[in-house]
Amino acid sequence: MDRFSFLNAAHTEFFADLYEQYTESPDSVEPSWRSFFQGFDFGMTTYNEEQAVHQMANMASNAVQSGAASDKILKEFNVLKLIDGYRTRGHLFTKTNPVRDRRIFLPNLQLENYGLSNDDLNTVFDAAKVLGHQPSTLQDILTHLRNVYCQHIGIEYMYMRNPEWIQWIQDRININDNQPNFTNDQKKNILSKLNEAVSFENFLHTKYVGQKRFSLEGGESIIPALDALIEAAAEKGVEQFVMGMAHRGRLNVLANIFRKSTQDIFSEFDGKDYDQEYFDGDVKYHLGLTSDRKTSTGKHININLAPNPSHLETVGAVIEGITRAKQDHYFPEDFSKVLPIAVHGDAAIAGQGILYEIIQMAQLDGYKTGGTIHIVINNQVGFTTNYLDARSSTYCTDVAKVTLSPVLHVNADDAEAVVHAMLFALDFRMQFGRDVFIDLLGYRKYGHNEGDEPRFTQPVLYKIIAKHKIHEIFMGQIIGRRSYRRQFRQRFRIGLQTRSRSKSRSLT
Repeated sequence: MDRFSFLNAAHTEFFADLYEQYTESPDSVEPSWRSFFQGFDFGMTTYNEEQAVHQMANMASNAVQSGAASDKILKEFNVLKLIDGYRTRGHLFTKTNPVRDRRIFLPNLQLENYGLSNDDLNTVFDAAKVLGHQPSTLQDILTHLRNVYCQHIGIEYMYMRNPEWIQWIQDRININDNQPNFTNDQKKNILSKLNEAVSFENFLHTKYVGQKRFSLEGGESIIPALDALIEAAAEKGVEQFVMGMAHRGRLNVLANIFRKSTQDIFSEFDGKDYDQEYFDGDVKYHLGLTSDRKTSTGKHININLAPNPSHLETVGAVIEGITRAKQDHYFPEDFSKVLPIAVHGDAAIAGQGILYEIIQMAQLDGYKTGGTIHIVINNQVGFTTNYLDARSSTYCTDVAKVTLSPVLHVNADDAEAVVHAMLFALDFRMQFGRDVFIDLLGYRKYGHNEGDEPRFTQPVLYKIIAKHKIHEIFMGQIIGRRSYRRQFRQRFRIGLQTRSRSKSRSLT
């Protein structure tokens, strides 16, 4: 028998009234009842919160069947269910796709699915305390939940089994409603790194037309994010970084993160001879690099990009081995000082078996490396195939659930959100020594390489992509869309007036 079943036969409306009296004035309630309600509140706010919510919700449901519960107390439990719904399923209803609408998932997060309605929007609910807020209206609770879980960052974490991890994540994402809040200097730095990424790709596309380079266009926001990650990690004591990636974006990363000489990169495009005869013409996006870098605060770090053959995820095992060797040799007492970063493609992370094998070793004593930050450059088409025809799972990152790792799905058009997510990933890794996955949802401007024509296989998608410019989007975010348009129109009018005056002078 359920040890709380005796409550079902009690006068629960009396309990509800008594609890409301307790929340307004605890001292006005008889001491034994006061202790009972204190225990109830404690159960709602500690690591057993989820169990307490379900237990109390079941009690409320039973009370309804017996006709004893008040409408107010029942709706309190419904609000708790709504909060749990956003935490569990909010990532399915985000604004993370920059080029097309998201799939429709049912059931959705409509109030009616939780026994609530628009008539309840102005009602104040104590359930807001679960979010760390004072009692708030349902409208305010909804606004908070939508900001945290359904904007440009979607987060999956409720499948994790450690209450400490879940509580840490909930406390972290409640800061600023999980929205970026960077200073003007930080925004300028993000814009500067984004400019570097965009201008590098534009130059190569203009200078070396038709040559394969596996451009980063559509995922350029990874450059300011990697830069912010390295800077922030160095402040937390990381001294060495080991990075692995396939072809896409490698040249941009080499130039703007590892600071490889652009002259050398251009020489490789121009057919520079190599000392080794077996190097052929496409070697430039297979090469790795090790360099020393000084951060903006003067810290010296070592960063290593492992060379990679064409077989995509093979390098993942290599960087984990390099990382563990460095940790064992230089920092046997503190693995956090060497940080592995693995950059994947969406089709590769979902489809290649070696990735599952590597992730399964993440917490084994002989192989663990203190947590890897996995970044997926998700162009949504893999080679040429729609994601619906490429995998059975909802997300390409669902392999992360094997090791109970949190996943952040981020709109690649929002560079600030990408940096925000990267800093979250760093803090979680440094706190718990576990893997974190960032699904960077963007697109690929050209085909699999720049010699392909993607409109043959994806005509609708590439009509949208052709009009998409991340640099202009981010400029609009920084200075405000209205201000940006106003300045653009003003510059355009000035340009017309200047040309008109020049033409008038030439005629005279």
